[in-house]
Amino acid sequence: MPHTARREHQAERLQAIRLRFTINTHLEDQGITTPAAIGAATGLPAAEAARLLSRRQWREGDVAALKAVAAHLGLEVSLEGLDPSVGKGRGR
Repeated sequence: MPHTARREHQAERLQAIRLRFTINTHLEDQGITTPAAIGAATGLPAAEAARLLSRRQWREGDVAALKAVAAHLGLEVSLEGLDPSVGKGRGR
């Protein structure tokens, strides 16, 4: 089932992008822009927070980590429409 795995990978990649965008926008709106301030706001070490929020390539565990950061910041991020199980079996 390579198509299923590929679809799930793509969905997680899109979720990570949406989460990163929402978190970064929130932090910028709050004037939180330095690595130290971002680390303090997210509850992560500055270097780890910077890597997680600026990484362009999806990695295993990113979505869970980003969801945790969003929850820590009190953000609700809609991931609707990015679920890999939606649309399975349609037209195939």
